[in-house]
Amino acid sequence: MPEAAGPRWAEGSTLRLLIVGDSSAAGVGAAHQDEALAGRLAQALATRLGQPVGWQLIATSGHRSEQALAAFEAADVVQADVLITSLGVNDVVDQIAPAQALVALDRIHALATERAGVRLSVHCAAPPMQRFPLLPQPLRWFFGRQAARFNVALSSAVEGQASRHVLHLPEAMQRNAAELMAEDGFHPGPRGYALWAEALADRVVASLPQLSIHSPS
Repeated sequence: MPEAAGPRWAEGSTLRLLIVGDSSAAGVGAAHQDEALAGRLAQALATRLGQPVGWQLIATSGHRSEQALAAFEAADVVQADVLITSLGVNDVVDQIAPAQALVALDRIHALATERAGVRLSVHCAAPPMQRFPLLPQPLRWFFGRQAARFNVALSSAVEGQASRHVLHLPEAMQRNAAELMAEDGFHPGPRGYALWAEALADRVVASLPQLSIHSPS
């Protein structure tokens, strides 16, 4: 399926997001970025903050963490407050060791801090691949186990770092993954992206004091 159409950046006044990732970050499964993760997240945060939120998207279908790092290194990056990463599925599919993938993720976080001024990173955990309708058994079970292994390593890697957090998909997406997916059975559909974005928005808003930004009372 194609990546979502539409611009990959928007200006905003209160908060600026930098989103780096793979096909899910690129919006595969949605027709337009307005219905995909970046657009939905900007909308959710703008509603909470009462002001437009700026964002930049650097994402490509099929990218593993190392490839996303290379794309990020080559990109022109604007200033941002928050880094969102959506990576891990392709590392699992290509059987990349979690430790190797996390070296790239660490570098993305460091570069976002150095080049864009990011002060908070939220790393999205790998989804429940054991529930992906596209995958036959026992591959579905195997990839589910590997995704869980990646998530354990990710949580361990950022533990104790105040500027880095891990977001697991909301319970509804864990429980009803198949119902919230696109027709390919592998990517979120618009409803799935909306739920994911709401969970991310809640996590970012909870961290606003850390960014010296205050949400409306």
